[in-house]
Amino acid sequence: MTYRPRRMKFGVFLAPFHRIGENPTLALKRDLKLIEYLDELGFDEAWFGEHHSYGREIIADPGTFIAAAAQRTRRIKLGTGVSSLPYHHPFILADQMVFLDHLTEGRAMLGVGPGALTSDAYMMGIEPTEQRKRMSQALDAIMELLRHREPVTMETEWFTLREARLQLANYSDPHLPVFVAASFTPSGPMAAGKHGLGLLSVAGADNSAFERTWGWVEEAAAESGAKVDRANWRVVIPIHLAESKKQAIEDIREGFKRQAYVGDRRRSGGPTGSPFVSGASSAEEAAEGNAAIIGTPDDAIAAVERLLERSGGLGGILFLAHEWASTDATLRSYELWARYVAPRFQGQLDVIEANRDWIEEHQGAVFGPGQAAYVKAFADAGKEIPQQMLDALAAAKARAEAQQEGQ
Repeated sequence: MTYRPRRMKFGVFLAPFHRIGENPTLALKRDLKLIEYLDELGFDEAWFGEHHSYGREIIADPGTFIAAAAQRTRRIKLGTGVSSLPYHHPFILADQMVFLDHLTEGRAMLGVGPGALTSDAYMMGIEPTEQRKRMSQALDAIMELLRHREPVTMETEWFTLREARLQLANYSDPHLPVFVAASFTPSGPMAAGKHGLGLLSVAGADNSAFERTWGWVEEAAAESGAKVDRANWRVVIPIHLAESKKQAIEDIREGFKRQAYVGDRRRSGGPTGSPFVSGASSAEEAAEGNAAIIGTPDDAIAAVERLLERSGGLGGILFLAHEWASTDATLRSYELWARYVAPRFQGQLDVIEANRDWIEEHQGAVFGPGQAAYVKAFADAGKEIPQQMLDALAAAKARAEAQQEGQ
């Protein structure tokens, strides 16, 4: 049976991806304005990446970005998406995140991963084969520090904790939310399951490992005795909506061509390959596959339903922030989601629709006395009822009688 949360969470995963050649300061300011806008629209979460090389994902410190965004927003939760654990001493990162937990009054979240951009690791002299091992060791230490007040002593080949304890108590109870990034391998899901944490599927849903992902979480949780909840599973997907599917494709057509990310510029004349929509060479192809949601709000609703069925149920969906479209069209896409898609999966429309349906099914009983009151009001005033009103009352009476006969 597919798990369906009472209220799905929706948000944005902001690496961010900006074109080389534009003003980076303006790009970052635009990112902050986007988070303000999402807060106004009622989105639940925003996650910010950590990258240190290649010049395309230019947030070096998601914690600093969270602090800036927190001052500009009211309710949206703000997470590191993700902090690359092999790059940080776990004591320092845990201390900084508890500090942010206080500064944001419980709106900070910690997302962790091994570091997906290996050029970062290369510049720091970290072997890529060591990154997942280091992430696991650091996560063990961070969760001990967050969950216990007793001193923590731990020694590995790359960090030492000597009777370490955090100087601030957690603001959030029992601690700020912690999520582990997952791509194609079992390591992220199993780390999440081991510690009873949330999961961020940053590689989307269009991969062979997706249907097995939560099974890996549950397997590791069973081994460690931890409790996990599908409500704490987020999936990151490129999304763009417009009033028509044709318009959505047209919005992103040119920007999609510029999505290339990694390649040899000297040989190909430009970068090739993409982290966004695998196998799609055009906006039209992307709109027809499962790796992105491109179309109308109705298309998005159907896509979310398919995703819930494929996954067995999950807690939320995050837009992979891109700039395929103009700023206006991009903001309009988020607005359409907030207006027409999110409430469908957050229990906001059922009561309204049920109320409307009940009234329409009982029009005679509900509106009949009101029609009699109109007639009496004219009679009490000694005035003749206008023919137009008589015709309207007669038509309403006929509809009510027909409806009653149909029941």
